[in-house]
Amino acid sequence: MTSDEFETWFEKGVTDGLPVVPPTRERVQLMLAGTRRSRDMLIGEMPPNYGRLTVEKAAVNAVMAGCRPEYLAVLLAAAECACDPTFNLHGMSASTHFSAPLIVVNGPIRSRIALNSSFGVFGPGYRANATIGRALRLLMINIGGARAGETSMSTFGHPGRYTYCIAEHEEASPWEPYHVSRGFAPEISAVTLFAGEAPHGISDHASRTAKALAGSLGWSMAGVWNSKHFPLYSHTMLVVGPEHARTFADDGWTRERLARHLYESVRMPYRSLLPDDDHGEGTNLRYGKTPPAPDALIPKFPSPEEIHIVVAGGTAGRFSVAIPGWLGTKNGSTPVTRPVEFD
Repeated sequence: MTSDEFETWFEKGVTDGLPVVPPTRERVQLMLAGTRRSRDMLIGEMPPNYGRLTVEKAAVNAVMAGCRPEYLAVLLAAAECACDPTFNLHGMSASTHFSAPLIVVNGPIRSRIALNSSFGVFGPGYRANATIGRALRLLMINIGGARAGETSMSTFGHPGRYTYCIAEHEEASPWEPYHVSRGFAPEISAVTLFAGEAPHGISDHASRTAKALAGSLGWSMAGVWNSKHFPLYSHTMLVVGPEHARTFADDGWTRERLARHLYESVRMPYRSLLPDDDHGEGTNLRYGKTPPAPDALIPKFPSPEEIHIVVAGGTAGRFSVAIPGWLGTKNGSTPVTRPVEFD
């Protein structure tokens, strides 16, 4: 074994392909200062191998990822979400699909630890975003056993499998924070875990009414998974840019109204969704014993409740982002939200 302290961790097989910070006893002890939970407290059993995830193991991987101690509470909340059977980390980790756990953070913790919610929100440059997301991935590798090409069989993956963590830009949003729509008080900090593909950018610099913009965003989302895949198997997240959000607010549209409009308006006749010689893939309803009438309009989205709307990104530029999910509530993943516990 090499004497190089960084090469040693590659040889141990505990990295994500990038160098890690050596988790010395002193560094782990400093990380544990970020919580009052006992180091041996069980957070959960992490799929797909159902390794026992304790606070100390979370701290070790947080050190390796480059976290500061004040990030640990967010990581623990994200790990609790990941271990919740409702999220179905086992299926997501072992699937051939592309998805990765996206961490969405709300509440006062965002400014306290300098999480980015604005310009370049999905990109580099912010330690909290980069290292919290990376720490969750390291937990998935080192505790859950999700190793690429072994138990993790994603055909392509995507860059979010290195790190995928954002904060909602609550200050630029015309709506209540996303976690409030999921039952939490505004003053509570919370983490939502969403099994998502890579962000799909949508550009609309022309629409000036809520209805026009909703149509533009909705029909741009009609091609996710497949242009004939109506309805989707999955939840979908729409990350609305602040300029687009202002357009909706100016016309008095709420988050709920936007979700319902997308559900009700983005529909195609059943006949146009059937596979044909020019487009083999077809609607997932084609296997039903009683197919819809040929002219029946089939929605792209399973329900308004399965459209999750968050405001994030920079305040200049009329862009939004769609993030398709992985499968649906029956056999797939349902987003999970947990409070961030300040101990």
